[in-house]
Amino acid sequence: MSRRRPAGALPVALAAVVVLSACRAQAPAIPGAIVVAVPSSPANLDPGLGVDEASQKLHQLVFSSLLTIDDSLRVVPDLAVRFETDDSQTYVAEIPPGVQFHDGREMTSADVAFTFRRFLDPDFTSGRKGAYAELAAVDILDDYTVAFRLERPSASFPINLVMGIVPEGTGPEARVAPIGSGPYRVVDVVQDDHVTLAAFEGHHLGPPANPGLVFKVVPDDTMRGLELRKGTVDLVVNDLAPDLVHALRQRDDLRVVTAPGTDYAYLGFNLRQPPLDDRRVRLAIGYAIDQDAIVRHLRRNLALPAAGIVPPMSWAFEPDVVRLGHDPARARALLDEAGFEDPDGDGPAPRLRLTLKTSTNEAYRLQAAVIQAQLARVGIALDLRSYELATLFADVVRGNVELYTLQYVGVTDPDMLRRAFHSSQVPPGGFNRGYYINPELDRLVDAATAALDPDERAAFYRAAQRVVAADAPYVSLWTKVNVAVFQADLRNVTLSPTADFAFLRHVTRAPGGARAGSAD
Repeated sequence: MSRRRPAGALPVALAAVVVLSACRAQAPAIPGAIVVAVPSSPANLDPGLGVDEASQKLHQLVFSSLLTIDDSLRVVPDLAVRFETDDSQTYVAEIPPGVQFHDGREMTSADVAFTFRRFLDPDFTSGRKGAYAELAAVDILDDYTVAFRLERPSASFPINLVMGIVPEGTGPEARVAPIGSGPYRVVDVVQDDHVTLAAFEGHHLGPPANPGLVFKVVPDDTMRGLELRKGTVDLVVNDLAPDLVHALRQRDDLRVVTAPGTDYAYLGFNLRQPPLDDRRVRLAIGYAIDQDAIVRHLRRNLALPAAGIVPPMSWAFEPDVVRLGHDPARARALLDEAGFEDPDGDGPAPRLRLTLKTSTNEAYRLQAAVIQAQLARVGIALDLRSYELATLFADVVRGNVELYTLQYVGVTDPDMLRRAFHSSQVPPGGFNRGYYINPELDRLVDAATAALDPDERAAFYRAAQRVVAADAPYVSLWTKVNVAVFQADLRNVTLSPTADFAFLRHVTRAPGGARAGSAD
């Protein structure tokens, strides 16, 4: 049984850092602004250049996009009043007249063309550029209509149009002082401290429900929880550890909202490294891992056991796949079959030894330790090694691993099956970091990309998921449950599968509730 903690009580995890805290927050420059704690500053507010999570979440508020992603992860019109194709090689998009940028100028097709033609410019350097490799030209058809012409048919291309439109002539100043047409305009950016956005009264859908937003940079997880408790922050989305969410959930002055998410955690294999090239060994490892225990105890149920890389809410999700439920007896039988028999019965000698590389992040180190203990029960000795994320990632890309744990963030398009598993996507060109080669998988995802009929495309992707699950190039661990923790006086806090920040334009404060952001 649990009891709600009185509002004045402080969780132990927070109490430990109270003496170290010094409230940096000043009263927001915009009275009544909603204060959101984030772990880092945006790297670049130009949507063509900023590829980090902090930047992309602010792009959603400062810019308008031709297309957006709905709750079934389908790409649907946003700003576009018409979006069509006859052959998946030429896409025509039309914007409505009268859409204003923050400087008062009307958006036209010239701005749309400029936004995406930048990716055709050999001198334009962007981490997003690879996604537009199939783009051959962007043609202006009239003042409000453009045509995107591809080198070859691609039914998955439209997701690349879910990106903010910048004014023609945008230059390097957009890194910190962008001009967009979204519901908020940028007031100021103070690196490693805060970003302030003001409501844009001229937004084509009408102004936001609140006067503005302040994104306060709070790098430490526990400090973000402390600032929520103190009331100097109104809202945190997905940037609190499960244990901290559990503690804050008990408070009367805070509220918690959850929703299924799209982040995907997995155990990966180097399939060029024996014995991991043996499907039976990979399946044995999968059967040895207790997904439910990891979700229940480590993730505090802020996750769901995963079936594969395509999220369950996706229009292309296939539920009927091989699921590696916790079955140690089956794991031992598969190891026997693969030639790794138990050398000493119930004795300490292992059947085989492997190395697992993971992040230095405490949650992932703990997860790796749990996997180590679970594999030991079937006779697999696991040597754990933890690295800073950049080092871990470099080792994975180079193939300098046996087993590793990583996470995909914001999986929305089933064509991620191509990026992760197609034979053409081995590093450095793609995400097939385990060097998984399966001609049947290649055939299915190629057919899905070329299919014009949405139902036919979904059928190919579903078949591809069945192939991947049976081959086990990954062992799926969990998909994230998105979580927002916020002050009890906020209204209209909702979460999409991608946990984007678009909902913030609807957030209001109950009458008499303006108190966040005051200085201590």
